[in-house]
Amino acid sequence: MTAQVLDGKVFARRIRDRVAEEVVRLKAAGVTPGLAVVIVGDDPASHVYVASKGRACVEAGMESFETRLPADASEGVLLGVVRELNEDPRVHGILVQLPLPGHINSDLVINAIAPGKDVDGFHVSNVGLLGTGQKAMVPCTPLGCLLMLRDLHGDRLAGMEAVVVGRSNIVGKPMAQLLLGESCTVTVAHSRTRDLPGVVRRADIVVAAVGRPGMVKGEWIKPGATVIDVGINRTPGEGGKDRLVGDVDYASAREVAGAITPVPGGVGPMTIACLLANTVVAAARAHGMAEPEGLSA
Repeated sequence: MTAQVLDGKVFARRIRDRVAEEVVRLKAAGVTPGLAVVIVGDDPASHVYVASKGRACVEAGMESFETRLPADASEGVLLGVVRELNEDPRVHGILVQLPLPGHINSDLVINAIAPGKDVDGFHVSNVGLLGTGQKAMVPCTPLGCLLMLRDLHGDRLAGMEAVVVGRSNIVGKPMAQLLLGESCTVTVAHSRTRDLPGVVRRADIVVAAVGRPGMVKGEWIKPGATVIDVGINRTPGEGGKDRLVGDVDYASAREVAGAITPVPGGVGPMTIACLLANTVVAAARAHGMAEPEGLSA
């Protein structure tokens, strides 16, 4: 068996096209969705990522707002920027680029964002709403994984056994909650789980988000299972250049799985697509309009 490769670039393009359609609908009603990104410091990777978000917003017909602060900006200054964005009616989504400098309390800043504008889904209120099965803003990467799984399996997700390898607040925990919402039977495993290979081998769906390159081996995978690899790890490659690999040993897993996401080009492209989707959903909710179908949990 050779697994179906789930092309995240193609799927993300479909999501972004749907977002653009919804932006047209909202604009016709007098609402232009707006996303504000705040970046502190001069980390090159963060600036590249923020620039790509801005381009994606413009491409979708949305408003893009960007605030850049120096690395030594105080926590108070950053919180002041967040308060201004909370009160700005043009802004429907706020994202503070992480990581923040060490002198700033990230949790304090995230929880200062108005929950309805928290398009990263990290605010404690959104975490609680998701955990109790209520309407919430959902973290972008788990949302992207869910949309891909829905597209692949549809109603057959109900009753499937899912194993999430990783327990982070950003991916592992919200992913488990989303899968529970689809009526999957969910196990959250991690690097200290006893007989981790045996636990993973039970799963119809494996979501690997543990941050260890090639940790999940092909022999761990149940034949025909769907494997979603969230890991993005830099490892030494040929010619002294780094290469990106996932948390799954792709070559061996592809020979066993029924479907698998590659790294790069799998889950990664879905993150910005779902950020745009969350912003459109937030705009619709803020104005009491019908939410777009197929873009939220």
